[in-house]
Amino acid sequence: MFPVISRFHLATRPKNLLRRLSTPSSPAIQNSVFISRSTDPLFNLTFEDWLFRHSPPDKPLLFLYRNTPCVVIGRNQNPWKEVNMGALRARGVPLVRRRSGGGTVYHDLGNMNFSIHLARQAFDRHATAQLVLRAVRAMGIARACLNDRNDLCVGPDKVSGSAYKIVSARAYHHGTMLIATQLDTLGDLLHTETDTMVTAGVASVRSPVCNLQQSSPATDHTAFARAVVREFRAEYALDETADPTQTIDETAGDPAYIQRGIAELQSWDWLYGQTPAFTYTLKRAFPWGAVTAEVRAKHGVILSCALRAPGLPPDTLAPLSASAESARYGAWPKAEAEGTPRDGPAGDVERWLGAVLR
Repeated sequence: MFPVISRFHLATRPKNLLRRLSTPSSPAIQNSVFISRSTDPLFNLTFEDWLFRHSPPDKPLLFLYRNTPCVVIGRNQNPWKEVNMGALRARGVPLVRRRSGGGTVYHDLGNMNFSIHLARQAFDRHATAQLVLRAVRAMGIARACLNDRNDLCVGPDKVSGSAYKIVSARAYHHGTMLIATQLDTLGDLLHTETDTMVTAGVASVRSPVCNLQQSSPATDHTAFARAVVREFRAEYALDETADPTQTIDETAGDPAYIQRGIAELQSWDWLYGQTPAFTYTLKRAFPWGAVTAEVRAKHGVILSCALRAPGLPPDTLAPLSASAESARYGAWPKAEAEGTPRDGPAGDVERWLGAVLR
């Protein structure tokens, strides 16, 4: 049985707090391999960040964790471009923006996440990907390989996508491993029809995916964790007796740092306010004529909404267009239950945009 770090009690999560990059009272990081018992994506991503910010510069670290269902977007992505927001709400699945780059991924308990931290000068993303590849092949999945994007595949299908973060002295490579993920849910949540949305953010590269269990039905999370830990220890000459694996829960780490980090991940400013500038052009035919809407937004706030309807008097849609300026994208126009609906063509357009911009 792995020992458990239980230094602190995690208090109720505060709101509207800003994360600091260092905390003088942070407990020292003694071990190199951590496995989380928590399945809370907000905790696991924040604990990962705490490890990254507070570990000794030259210390190799491995962190393994699983999350309850969520969609995780990259640091520089547009959620409305990447995610089917309607399906997300309907299923009650939370959206999370992580602190690294890369593309959008779906997490559930059928997926295991790995995070390999190294000194910046020793960091080689191909070498860390090879480490994970060796672990998968050691479980008997001989067809596993790396593609030209450094994604781990089984045959033509991707089983693991990766993202990276590099600061002055440290770097990490973290990624997903699809073991028994609900692939139909993954497909539904990440399928979007926003071809006319042009964004300055990083776009995900869509790829066919599969689970490891499709190649090796006996594969499970324990086997994958053991294989990765074994390869990690061999690669960096880490003795398990002197440096045992630590199983952590939500009492681990510096509680003040963890609280601030979780509060930041939950905040609107982080989740939506980080969205790069984008333009979305939409068209719709109504019984009274056609309308085109061009919505410009930045940092999750609408800058303008140009409405063109050649069959209507010029000022018909002007009040609706004016109401968009400085509104939060996804909250404009208000649903009928939240405000006074407009009549006639303006009401038709308001209801249409209220549905498609959410």
